[in-house]
Amino acid sequence: MNLMEELKQMKEVIWYNPNYGEFESFKEDLPLTLEDIIHAEERLQRFAPYIKRAFPEVEDGIIESPLVSIENMKKQMETEYGKKIHGNLILKRDDLLPIAGSIKARGGIYEVLKHAESLAMKKGLLNINDDYSILAEEKFRDFFSNYTIQVGSTGNLGLSIGTISARVGFEVIVHMSQDAKSWKKDLLRLKGAKVIEYSSDYSKAVEEGRALSEQNPNSYFVDDENSKDLFMGYAVGGIRMKKQLDAMNVIVDRNHPLFVYLPCGVGGGPGGVAYGLKLMFGDNVKCFFAEPTHSPAMLLGLMTGLHDEISVEDIGLDNKTEADGLAVGRPSSFVGKIMDKMLTGAFTIDDYRLYEFLKALYKEEGIFMEPSALAGFYGPILTSDKFKDDNITHICWGTGGSLVPEHMVKAILES
Repeated sequence: MNLMEELKQMKEVIWYNPNYGEFESFKEDLPLTLEDIIHAEERLQRFAPYIKRAFPEVEDGIIESPLVSIENMKKQMETEYGKKIHGNLILKRDDLLPIAGSIKARGGIYEVLKHAESLAMKKGLLNINDDYSILAEEKFRDFFSNYTIQVGSTGNLGLSIGTISARVGFEVIVHMSQDAKSWKKDLLRLKGAKVIEYSSDYSKAVEEGRALSEQNPNSYFVDDENSKDLFMGYAVGGIRMKKQLDAMNVIVDRNHPLFVYLPCGVGGGPGGVAYGLKLMFGDNVKCFFAEPTHSPAMLLGLMTGLHDEISVEDIGLDNKTEADGLAVGRPSSFVGKIMDKMLTGAFTIDDYRLYEFLKALYKEEGIFMEPSALAGFYGPILTSDKFKDDNITHICWGTGGSLVPEHMVKAILES
């Protein structure tokens, strides 16, 4: 059975990218450079005093998450699957990212802050050398209240955009697809966002949100499918990881490769992170995207070369999954084309397995994450058949979960 037939039958698969190339051979052709990502990091540093003032729980004003070793989980996975995971296993805890509790805190907050900076500078209210904590003052909130931010989301990007935009002072409208969890909609409303619900999927929510935003000259649409600013915010997470790995005495070189497994929806978050990692580690890092068997949008776009010109519905899939952040039928063309030679591979995972990993992680490490955040955990099992080097460091990127209401955490763990 060929790979397309397996995808149509919603089988779990791993795909190794035949277009994968050496990073140096195509780096110059990419639309963003290391300098672009460094500028994004510098902007986040400028905003740190504002973040610290507006969100006192972020003590240093830097939105970052820890890396933790999960050896107990590794042993459990090896026992459960009867396979040796060569090397060590680390979890990137973006579920603990402050303000929005998911990877979307990176790109979403970055893009909103960049837009706020641009508006304030154009009006002569802000200079690049100012202490940006002044942006928390009422006169700035009054100024920003004349402007609107809109976004289409399955959940976590909406939480990120809604939370930061409302705190800055913008009017914010979040267009949410049928896949979005009710608690995320409720939390957004509590934060001061307007939520518009759709009975259709993610792509429709984005399409409607974009169209409504275009009707208002003071409205800015955060375009998850095509945004370079979102992408750069995510990429900052990739370049920051070098310092974290150094602090853990983890060597990354040709003899000590890094394998990173990233849950993937439309592609912006994992694509940006993968790009940042490639800028830091080049060919010594291998990135894999993880998608639900019902929603393998990026894998489908890459393997066919059609990118956003094909959707999972075109091959008979229903795009229905408990992994709400990954419930995307059509991938980002912008990200797919960047990943074409950069991504080592992609794999699919059944929903039931997400819950198995979720419960095992809680039992073995005391860590709870939402189902979509566990998609990457299947990666070290799948790649162990092909890569048997004990010097590998495997990183599963945990994308969200710390904001899940306590009663839902309890219900999931007891189910």
